[in-house]
Amino acid sequence: MRRRAPFSPSGSVDEPLINLTPLIDVVFVILIAFIVVAPLLELDRIELADATSHLPQHPSISVQEASPITIHVRQDNAILINGNPVNFEQLTAYLKQAKKQYPHAKPQLFHDKKAHFGTYQSVKNAAEAAGFTQMDVILNPA
Repeated sequence: MRRRAPFSPSGSVDEPLINLTPLIDVVFVILIAFIVVAPLLELDRIELADATSHLPQHPSISVQEASPITIHVRQDNAILINGNPVNFEQLTAYLKQAKKQYPHAKPQLFHDKKAHFGTYQSVKNAAEAAGFTQMDVILNPA
């Protein structure tokens, strides 16, 4: 004869428990992956100086006179280097020539706020390809 297990006095059936151990393991693996990958991400930085350090001391001196290499990006994404219109294909060649002519100069980029960000990125990449390590980005607050 078989014996039956005693009937539980409350009459309730225990609900099955969910094992969270595999979930915690997965979270730790993802966390470790982020910790390992985060230092490898390449981020572009623009160093900002004190607001008063780059202001001209004399009101008649223009910021444009501070560098012999000026790059203007207009509202229609047209690029001008020292006042001469340049297309994307010529941009790196013009900047390489300017780097040879002025090896210690930093180009100044005047980017219109209505121009595309991709145009800025193209100018920045061309300046890096030409050998420049720094570039001033000058924004008009108005």
